[in-house]
Amino acid sequence: MAVSLNERSSTELKVRKQRAPNSPPRGAPDRHAGQATRNSEIVYRDLRDAIVDVTLTPGTPLVEKEITERYGISRTPVREAILRLAEEQLVDVIPKSGTFVARIPVAVLHEAIVARKALEGACVREATAKASKSQIMELRAIIQREYELCAAGDEQAFHDADNAFHAGVAAASGYPGIWSMIEKIRLQVERYRRLTLPQKGRMALIVAEHAAVLDAIESGDADAAVAAMNNHLNKLRIDIGTFRDLWPDYFLFDKK
Repeated sequence: MAVSLNERSSTELKVRKQRAPNSPPRGAPDRHAGQATRNSEIVYRDLRDAIVDVTLTPGTPLVEKEITERYGISRTPVREAILRLAEEQLVDVIPKSGTFVARIPVAVLHEAIVARKALEGACVREATAKASKSQIMELRAIIQREYELCAAGDEQAFHDADNAFHAGVAAASGYPGIWSMIEKIRLQVERYRRLTLPQKGRMALIVAEHAAVLDAIESGDADAAVAAMNNHLNKLRIDIGTFRDLWPDYFLFDKK
């Protein structure tokens, strides 16, 4: 027997599970889930930045309850953010003890500096052959800004300008993607570099080293440019022992 449209609709309503009064329509995006994701991203970025610039020093406890109260959010997005940081080796989650900002692994520092030397050496060599006059001028402007920030003692802005110089060399080489590769391996190096900047004369030394790299690029001497960049990056490796002795609790040593 044929079923009328009204009868069919009535039957479907009886069979269909009723949704809660305040739930979103079926098929609609879950706004709460989206907000939780955004909250997790905000917490992750804030904590990551604070760890990398050493505002949160190695060994600092991260108390989940305090973070949730500070942001006014639930624990789930905080836990998700901490898991991401743990995957990047920026925090240690220790069962029954808590979560702490990870110490800087010395072995990873050495490996990352070796990788940077190889990648940035290739960039410098190519930049010597390819850099345009405008790119040379842009790099000169960055070095001038570094001089000014060094004089002002602005460590955060100097650190950003330092990165801009290296990124600018990669761009001038025609291989800007190499800087993206470097960014993926330099997290621990960034933390270490931030510890070195307060050392007396450190920022001035970096400016002089950058100037030597650019002078060689501009003069067309690729070998000298690579040597100047290697000298610049080698200083980081050579000085690890000095800063490790200054802040032994900030570093993770090889177990040998």
